[in-house]
Amino acid sequence: MNLANGLTLARIFAVPLIVAVLLTGPKKGDMLIAAVIFLLASATDLLDGYIARKRGQVTTLGVLLDPIADKLLISLVFISLVQLDLVPAWMVCIIIGREIAVDGLRLIASDQGFTIAASELGKLKMVAQVVAITLLLLEYRYPSFHLAGQVALYLVVLFALWSAVGYFRTFWTKIDDRFKAKERRRLTLVKKRPRRHVPTQ
Repeated sequence: MNLANGLTLARIFAVPLIVAVLLTGPKKGDMLIAAVIFLLASATDLLDGYIARKRGQVTTLGVLLDPIADKLLISLVFISLVQLDLVPAWMVCIIIGREIAVDGLRLIASDQGFTIAASELGKLKMVAQVVAITLLLLEYRYPSFHLAGQVALYLVVLFALWSAVGYFRTFWTKIDDRFKAKERRRLTLVKKRPRRHVPTQ
């Protein structure tokens, strides 16, 4: 356990607190509190990675917990916003479905012996998600944020779909390259095998 992993765990523990504030009869003040807690929790996503790299404290636990903390935070807050009729359910289905699909690809890729690194679009999507959720929470108290929140939300969906296509293309390319490499090795071995001479009568 170190400071970076502690921040990651703090982000996980913040999730039920935010959901409780959102779903227990939200008021304008409550939504503002939820927005502040959410922003603080989101900030730990930047801090834990920075601290871990700077101090040389990148651990297996941190690598495993960090994406889980991100997905819990974003997914459960979005689901809560659907419950409050602040976000259309179909948008959240796309956002969460994309996360599940990309995680599935990464598991398959890991099983095949290669990794799929986070893309720039994926990072933009994460930033867009934080901005969209914050604006949607603030909208409850400040209606003037409505348009900005809706625009940010559509950007999240766009980035989610666009980055998912990129991940699928990367996955397919690497799988195809590995298959072709195996096929070339097989053909090479076949050519190197000595041919049996059939005796003539």
